[in-house]
Amino acid sequence: MQAVTLGPAGTYSHRAARAVADGVSFRESVTAIVEAVADGEAERGVVPIENSIEGSVSESLDALAESDVAVVREVVTPIRHGLLAQSEEFSVVASHSQALAQCRDYLEREYPDVDQEAVASTARGVERAREDPSVAGIGHPATAEPEGEGRTLRVLAEDIQDQSSNATRFLVVAPESERSDGGGKTSVVVYPGTNYPGLLLELLEAFADRDINLTRIESRPSGNRLGDYLFHVDFEAGLYEPRTEAALADVEELAANGWVKVLGSYDTQHVVE
Repeated sequence: MQAVTLGPAGTYSHRAARAVADGVSFRESVTAIVEAVADGEAERGVVPIENSIEGSVSESLDALAESDVAVVREVVTPIRHGLLAQSEEFSVVASHSQALAQCRDYLEREYPDVDQEAVASTARGVERAREDPSVAGIGHPATAEPEGEGRTLRVLAEDIQDQSSNATRFLVVAPESERSDGGGKTSVVVYPGTNYPGLLLELLEAFADRDINLTRIESRPSGNRLGDYLFHVDFEAGLYEPRTEAALADVEELAANGWVKVLGSYDTQHVVE
């Protein structure tokens, strides 16, 4: 099976994708990954959805709401950030914006005068460090050794993330036709198409009344007008369960003026490396 994910080689997304696919190719954005699956160009896409320090990845949420795809698995992997450079003399730290944020305290404490540069991925920042001795990258320590040609970097520090429990949750995206009803978790997107006092409470009660535990609920702008929102909901139950069917029936009634997108049920895979 082939999968697409954030590149280049060596990103945390790449590590997650290798756990679910034999071959991995790359795109420069989450939106491009989801579109590749929706258009039939790729069998699977692997996108970061949530980090234990920095929270949800907005681009992933929006791409899932806008494209006709299914979620068939989640992959949880620990994030171990290292500071990688050609030498201890550098003036810029380059990495993905999430990685920079996850190491904010360390960078402010150890390198308060060094500029920070947000790039497309952690691996892209490491590439910048290979190309330019004035740049350090943040990435997994293993990426200091290049897979192909390139300069080996020094690991100046390991485990520089601000929380030792740092982990990222990735979703494995498949064509909509492969949506499954089986699995321990389910993701849906709800656009109520209306707004009134108690709407969110009624949405939550649809699950609470069936003893379904919500693991995440997050609002995102609908893009239609200011103050208009849709909701991403993850919960611990499969679509095959009668209680889930009953809860979603209530949700669909609440969203009679909008829509409900069921992304699918899936199981969790933990990857440790």
